[in-house]
Amino acid sequence: MKKKIIWVIDDDIIYQTIINKLIQKSSVFTAHSSFINGKEAITTLNNTLEENDSYLPDIILLDINMPVMDGWEFMEEIKSIKSKIKKHILIYIVSSSIAIEDRNKSKTFPDIIGYIPKPISVDVLVDLASKE
Repeated sequence: MKKKIIWVIDDDIIYQTIINKLIQKSSVFTAHSSFINGKEAITTLNNTLEENDSYLPDIILLDINMPVMDGWEFMEEIKSIKSKIKKHILIYIVSSSIAIEDRNKSKTFPDIIGYIPKPISVDVLVDLASKE
């Protein structure tokens, strides 16, 4: 299995700490980056497109509810720059929300591959990394 780059976009610092440890434990990612809101991630995505797109993520784990720019706003921004992105990025909503509206809304975005409830496990990370 080819090692991949993963980005985590979530404003919960405790979750960030836990998921970063799980990512390291999984041993299936060459690099990972964390962002506390969608705006930070979009800015980095745009900069990466301009500088070296080989550092683009293979997988994005995206929270829904965040300040500054939430997960849905992030997805709207992705639409506007999608034509510049040559790499297929697998985007998963990872949320503690049990609202059916959120699951249904995630299905309206063709770039969202799936909806994963928190907490996430090493096995889930390994499974995500095995998908192309």
